[in-house]
Amino acid sequence: MFGLPKTVIILGLVSFLNDTASEMITPLLPLFLTATLGAGPAIVGLIEGVAEATASLLKLASGRLVDRGWNHKRLVLGGYSVSNLARPLIGVALGWTWVLILRFLDRVGKGIRTSPRDALIAASTNKATMGRSFGFHRALDNAGAMVGPLLAFGLLSANLPLQHVFLWSLIPGLLVPALLIWGLDGTTLPVENADRSPLRWSMLDRRVRSLIIAAGGLALASAPEAFLVLWANDRGLAIAWVPLVWAGASAVKAIVAGPAGALSDHFGRVPLLLAGWGLRIALLIALAFTAHGQGEALTWTIFLLYGGALAMTEGVERALIGDFSHASQRGTAFGLYHMTTGLAALPGALLFGVLWQGFGAATAFVVAAIIAALSTFMLLHSTRTT
Repeated sequence: MFGLPKTVIILGLVSFLNDTASEMITPLLPLFLTATLGAGPAIVGLIEGVAEATASLLKLASGRLVDRGWNHKRLVLGGYSVSNLARPLIGVALGWTWVLILRFLDRVGKGIRTSPRDALIAASTNKATMGRSFGFHRALDNAGAMVGPLLAFGLLSANLPLQHVFLWSLIPGLLVPALLIWGLDGTTLPVENADRSPLRWSMLDRRVRSLIIAAGGLALASAPEAFLVLWANDRGLAIAWVPLVWAGASAVKAIVAGPAGALSDHFGRVPLLLAGWGLRIALLIALAFTAHGQGEALTWTIFLLYGGALAMTEGVERALIGDFSHASQRGTAFGLYHMTTGLAALPGALLFGVLWQGFGAATAFVVAAIIAALSTFMLLHSTRTT
């Protein structure tokens, strides 16, 4: 199937189902927090930042565990199971603190599974097709992120309240552990290859270190997608249409991610990274200066293009790590990458929310564009001197 290893196919399908369940909730969550529970933009930023920072710390821990010989499948299965049990319970939350706790548990699951999953994908393919494998995985992940909002849109169109939509996400979520149990081989890193050395930054290839630092800067600068929803809603997009525009962005991601990964196999990882990051900077500036009343078509266009810019680099970043990480250190390398980007997301989301609330959306987007530009120049400089 697609000329890819079974492990890549199964993990791609798992991500499709998981994101179908997750994205029935995620695009509606900032509106649920602000309109239903009365939280402000800073609280939205706090919840998203804490959630991602939690996942990030655990991604490093789980990466180290697989390098030390822990069973990949059990970590992946456990992580997906925790997320898909906790996430639907947001539908019964009575306040934003409940949402914070449940998002925390959801991201605990993400932290447990992500590095072992990426290490499995990297171990099951070779350098010549690494970009294609990660691109395929990200494409299915984003396809699920398209289907989820469409399901949410259908349920909202049937006049179901937001809380009921959240509870319905349990159905695709329960299919995730079933597919892992029966579809994925029980894999563990061979004991003789296990890495039991102390964790040292210097043990990583210089190209991997450069990417991790630059990607951390991009995470600090990223406009959380929850705020893109608020941006679109401020420009007149009705709540009922939010899942649809979110699904559209995910469709663009699914279309872009696979070819971008494959192109990086032929033209190099860095050129694709620079192109994707450059486009993201341009769109952050467009988000800042798009005025109210300029039409829904422009709102949709910018929203969709931003999704495409993100997808251009998702698989490529992971493929670069897979390229230059030693087999016995892949879990740790992926863990450091995910931890750095996630930890940077906490102050980034908080900063973005505070700037939005205190100085307006335009200021928040401009500051994000400046930080993103600095990170991109740093990666360009480091690769020229490598």
